[in-house]
Amino acid sequence: MKTPHFVLIVIASLTLVACSRPPAPEEPIRSVKLVTVGTGQVVARSEYAGEVRARTESRLGFRVGGKLVQRPAEVGQRVKAGQLLAQLDAQDLALSSQAAQAQVSAAQTQRDLAAADLKRYQDLQAQGFVSGAEIERRMATLQSAEATLRQARAQGAVQGNQAGYARLLADGAGVVLAVDAEVGQVVAAGTPVVRVARDGARDVVIAVPEDRVAQMRPGATAQVRLWAGAGTVSSAAPMEATVREVAASADPATRTYQVKLSLPDQAAVPLGATAYVTLGSQTAAKDVIKLPTSALMRSDQGDRQGSAVWVYDAAASTVQPRPVQVAGADGNEMVIVAGLKPGEEVVVTGVHVLSPGQKVTRFTATTAQ
Repeated sequence: MKTPHFVLIVIASLTLVACSRPPAPEEPIRSVKLVTVGTGQVVARSEYAGEVRARTESRLGFRVGGKLVQRPAEVGQRVKAGQLLAQLDAQDLALSSQAAQAQVSAAQTQRDLAAADLKRYQDLQAQGFVSGAEIERRMATLQSAEATLRQARAQGAVQGNQAGYARLLADGAGVVLAVDAEVGQVVAAGTPVVRVARDGARDVVIAVPEDRVAQMRPGATAQVRLWAGAGTVSSAAPMEATVREVAASADPATRTYQVKLSLPDQAAVPLGATAYVTLGSQTAAKDVIKLPTSALMRSDQGDRQGSAVWVYDAAASTVQPRPVQVAGADGNEMVIVAGLKPGEEVVVTGVHVLSPGQKVTRFTATTAQ
């Protein structure tokens, strides 16, 4: 009777052994590339990318509203002063001018009639047939007619000018940058139709962040170099520019301040060219720690996130994470201001596959035979 119970106990034991989890495999010993922390020198300078623009850009529009019937101006076209850029349908304006001239003729007739009437009454007064009060009434009538005539002439001049406003002319030589209306479109008075960049002085326009705008002073000098050679200016020959204008408020979208720098008058720089602006002199910081960007990883520091590196322990052949403070970049390297000391070894490749306390081996490059 004891044999069945013994069999059941053995079966249950084997079942528990089969259901237990296998032991976790040991982490592999990885080969890592290390670099010894040292100090170096960082050359700091403020360089911004900008765009070359004309000193004066005019958004030209009609002084009167109407239907656009002609627009000979095209983007990129060079124009001269007085050249026709666009034209409105002037038929209604011409009719208004004719009506104003008719009012001038009517007012002139009323004035001449009042003057003749006054002369006739003055002759009658000399003969003793009318009183002085009647002469005063006739003089008042003549003065009123003269005032009406002056008003009609002024209105006629205004209507004549408006008839001329149907032609949009270039106010100076330059290049058409954009057109904002097409033939057949009805435009209101003052609506921009053509944008023209005037010939002459050129500016470089850059965007400066809030923490650097205090360094921008009107009159300060800067070095400007073009991204590519253009005109008579070589990209290898920087030009000296002067800060001309600093925006009083930040752009609502980018939160940067627009700064305009004037280029030399003799610089033949095309519009829209990319330019790099270096402000102030270069400053060098010594005894700073620099690491390749591949050595850094993201680290959770409580409720904040920062950067960290893997520090190699030669005695135990293991790596441990260590938070560091990054001050900025110097080319392809990051400047570390806290968290490391010279002489320590840091992992520079494969940082995202390591775990705290993991054993590693030093990577040694092999030379092919």
